[in-house]
Amino acid sequence: MSSQDSEPSELFIKREPIFPRRVKGAFRNLKWWIMAFTLGIYYITPWLRWDRGPSLPDQAVLVDLANRRFFFFMIEIWPHEFYFVAGLLIMAGLGLFLFTSAAGRVWCGYACPQTVWTDLFILVERWIEGDRNARLRLFRAKWGAEKIRKRLAKWAVWLLIAVATGGAWVFYFTDAPTLARNLVTGQAHLVAYMTIAILTATTFFFGGFFREQICIYACPWPRIQAAMMDEDTLTIAYRDWRGEPRGKLQKGVVADGRGDCIDCMACVNVCPMGIDIRDGQQMACITCGLCIDACNDVMDRIGRPRDLIGYLAFTDEEAEKKGAPPKSVWKHVFRPRTIMYTTLWSAVGIGLVVALFLRTAIDVNVTPVRNPTFVTLSDGSIRNTYDVRLLNKQGHDVTFDLSLTSEVPLAISLEGTDKLSVLVKANEQQTQRVYVVAAAGSPAALSNRTDLRLWVEQQGTSDRVYHDTIFNGKGR
Repeated sequence: MSSQDSEPSELFIKREPIFPRRVKGAFRNLKWWIMAFTLGIYYITPWLRWDRGPSLPDQAVLVDLANRRFFFFMIEIWPHEFYFVAGLLIMAGLGLFLFTSAAGRVWCGYACPQTVWTDLFILVERWIEGDRNARLRLFRAKWGAEKIRKRLAKWAVWLLIAVATGGAWVFYFTDAPTLARNLVTGQAHLVAYMTIAILTATTFFFGGFFREQICIYACPWPRIQAAMMDEDTLTIAYRDWRGEPRGKLQKGVVADGRGDCIDCMACVNVCPMGIDIRDGQQMACITCGLCIDACNDVMDRIGRPRDLIGYLAFTDEEAEKKGAPPKSVWKHVFRPRTIMYTTLWSAVGIGLVVALFLRTAIDVNVTPVRNPTFVTLSDGSIRNTYDVRLLNKQGHDVTFDLSLTSEVPLAISLEGTDKLSVLVKANEQQTQRVYVVAAAGSPAALSNRTDLRLWVEQQGTSDRVYHDTIFNGKGR
């Protein structure tokens, strides 16, 4: 055995940095628009104002963890209404299933935060260091004044973007203008600074250095997507029956029998994942469409038909190879699987909207005190105790009137007051102890269980709600 054969092979190879070349085209323009739209939403939303009265921050979108509430413009979600958040998460999951089954990893290629911020960082890199070839030369060059200057400039801009990203995130959890002032003056809570620091670091390294490795090794979605796709899913593919056998284009030479692919490597050079789509479907492909733009540009310049690389379903391959037209896009998009996902997604959405409009302005919860179940008073009457939790969802103080109805006579009173009304401050909840008494010898006192209904009504309005409960007597 030779010494060369006895040397152990490396289990891991060193990562080769990817320097995507600039490309123009429909998919690149679409990615620019989506980047601008999503980044605009992320950075601007915390600064949108919404009048919520004197007791709450005037912020349109706010995740108030301290008081366990979520505000979205005119909608306010309280802790006991967490099913709204759960419903939105279910809709997000079903939406991912729907889009993946219809058009592959379009989320990964266009709207995933990793993709959006990586595109932004590559844009900065290209602006400072130049396009692909210039960046390659700089990467291979020895460290010198020019390389240090460009690298420091690039990293400085990356850091500013990363700080803005981390800063924008914490603004969603408290009043943005107030927190901004506290951050600048050093008066913000330590948690805010730590959160910004962590998000700054992850954004800086994920978007600047790790890039495609996050998609390939850290993200679980490439492995899950296989279950969402089938032979009718539209995904990016290379039409090898048109492109092969490939060969370099030589001026003045007619190459009979060659395919349309001239092996120019344009599709590889623009790919942010560094793959060759001509090798077939790969887990690393995020279906961003940049290879389509690059190939179409080459086909236009050499006078060949476009879409040598394009969106294609496996079921259309055999038809296209025989020269037959593929099925229409709509037949791929609207099929039983996607219709099922759309139906489920719509059902959850409609259910959330209906539940939102059916919410009452008054929220009440009644808990009978079971230790003891009842108390026999000195005059022989039977008393039950209840804890009534009243929630004021409005931006001003509200007075609630309490009453009860039952088929047998029962009396109600409130602990600490001779009135049957409770004042609850704005956007707060208050627990009021309530006593219900049955006279000695009355049907309720002599019965084991008596149904009763506690009513809560907001003074000055017609809003009222009820809660059914049980009055426990001593029995016969």
